[in-house]
Amino acid sequence: MPYYYGKQMSDKPYFIHKSAIVDEGANIGQNTKVWHFCHVMAGADIGPNCSLGQNVFVANKVVLGNNVRVQNNVSLYEGVICEDDVFLGPSMVFTNVINPRSAVSRKEEYRQTIVKKGASIGANATIVCGNNIGAYAFIGAGAVVTKDVADYALMVGNPAKQIGWMSEHGERLHFEDQKASCPATGKVYVLKEGKVSRS
Repeated sequence: MPYYYGKQMSDKPYFIHKSAIVDEGANIGQNTKVWHFCHVMAGADIGPNCSLGQNVFVANKVVLGNNVRVQNNVSLYEGVICEDDVFLGPSMVFTNVINPRSAVSRKEEYRQTIVKKGASIGANATIVCGNNIGAYAFIGAGAVVTKDVADYALMVGNPAKQIGWMSEHGERLHFEDQKASCPATGKVYVLKEGKVSRS
């Protein structure tokens, strides 16, 4: 049975665990699940079919699309936008200020970070604010992203460097004559002028 503000509310089209806090004014989409000890602030906009794992924080003005999976211990700060089908691994980190100081208020200097459709960010990775993650990109565990990431790019290391390309299914692509097929689905991809697209 769904819970809302710690009280059973069977008429709600989503699930909020009784230990979670969802501030009044937050928008929660149908079939979304908000699990133990989460905090969703009033200005957050969370789409349908999302899952927020244990101890997730979602700030004002954060936008999550459809079917976004947020694993345990992730904080989404103001300025973060995740499009549909994004995966955020356990304890990965977003930032929203490039040069924070405790004694200097920089609330007017938040930088936007967009994670585009289908992208995956691995456990303990860090995304420095103002850098966008391309569609279906794959950020390896522990990577530190300091620049924009291309669609379908596979990024690892600190600072993160591209070491290859990934399919929409999450399989490594191996190009020959500028074409590659996903080993799981057989879908064909084309590499042209340093960019990958579906054939």
